Amino acid sequence: MKTERAEASAISEVVRRMAIAFPQVRFVLSGSDRTTLEFAATGDDRLARIAQVLGKDFRDNAIEIDAEREGVRLSGFAGVPTFNRGNSLQQYAFVNGRPVQDKLIWSALRAAYAETIPQGRYPVAVLAIDIDPELVDVNVHPAKSDVRFRDPGLVRGLIVGAIRQAMALEGDRASTTGASGLMRAFRPEQATQNAARPWSADTSPYRPMDSTASQSGFREAPQAAFAEMTTPSARAAAAEFSATQTAEQVQHPLGAARAQLHENYIVAQTADGLVIVDQHAAHERLVFEALRKGLNERPVAAQVLLIPDIVDLPEDDCDRLIGHAADFSRLGLGIERFGPGAIAVRETPAMLGEIDAAGLVRQLADELAEWDTANGLAGRLDYLAATMACHGSVRSGRRLRPEEMNALLRQMEATPGSGQCNHGRPTYIEIKLSDIERLFGRS
Repeated sequence: MKTERAEASAISEVVRRMAIAFPQVRFVLSGSDRTTLEFAATGDDRLARIAQVLGKDFRDNAIEIDAEREGVRLSGFAGVPTFNRGNSLQQYAFVNGRPVQDKLIWSALRAAYAETIPQGRYPVAVLAIDIDPELVDVNVHPAKSDVRFRDPGLVRGLIVGAIRQAMALEGDRASTTGASGLMRAFRPEQATQNAARPWSADTSPYRPMDSTASQSGFREAPQAAFAEMTTPSARAAAAEFSATQTAEQVQHPLGAARAQLHENYIVAQTADGLVIVDQHAAHERLVFEALRKGLNERPVAAQVLLIPDIVDLPEDDCDRLIGHAADFSRLGLGIERFGPGAIAVRETPAMLGEIDAAGLVRQLADELAEWDTANGLAGRLDYLAATMACHGSVRSGRRLRPEEMNALLRQMEATPGSGQCNHGRPTYIEIKLSDIERLFGRS
């Protein structure tokens, strides 16, 4: 036996797993510390029971999984990629109703979220596998927490394929917790400040520009403070920008672009709120998906360099790069040997525009040296595509025209997985109008 606290935690975890497996049953656990863990019965609403265990945020960020292959059925719910955690404690798996801790299932879950979740973060998921009992051995562990499938490849492929297909069908979704965190950042101490003393214009950090207050109210703010905003040139620029925004664009999921902040963040108006987009992260994801599509369908279009870019490298690196020249060619990167210790870059992917070809080739050489084994690059081509996408995406600090911003938003809406960049970070945050109104005390 371990400590009382550790054993109590283990018992609570057993109850949680049982509660997820049997949503029709009410569970109550009373602890020695006088705390009570209770899960009300939810009938056939499995997601409601899962939300009781994993938290109400999961319900808003879950994608339903339901797939079958060769008599093996997979069901459950998986969180959107940006709804992730720092550990794997919120991953649950069941085989024929029995909770398991199976390495094959966890490995398949990691593979399903590859390139969408940052390293060191874990997806949130509840998966149930229904399979013929004769096709699975449940006696490989004394506690029956591990199982052995007769066809592990079938089960792994079902999990990876079903989750990826569900995310693609669901379309682009960012975690709702991003907006919640933003709201808390706006007012982390608001409740305690309001309780301590009433609001005062003289002491508030949010006082008007002319903070002198009188018994009858605030004085009118100096008109000079807004002079710059009312110049003819400013009004003309604003009118031209507004003319490009139509009611139809606002109705799109990511809305119509209204402004660009700090040459990196696009602010868009939606029908019921606003969206803030990280232009570099978003475009990086779009380029990556286009490159990956080229790997599976047709080669990526390439642009020929007028003057080849010569990159000096160690001879071993040159050998590795040339050994995979055909793979690079499918991605639109054309390279040739240029003597024993150099590589000539003759073509680059057209979608990347002007890039640092030498820097890209050196980074690819480093990655090949790290994991180019006898197994080849079969499982690493997506990673190479992600590397190339990072080199060719819209950089932070680039000013975009309104039509460019709107084009980026429309392309994001049409691209699966665009809610997170190649490193798993969110590409946009959505804030509902109701949340904005609460900030101003209007609701």
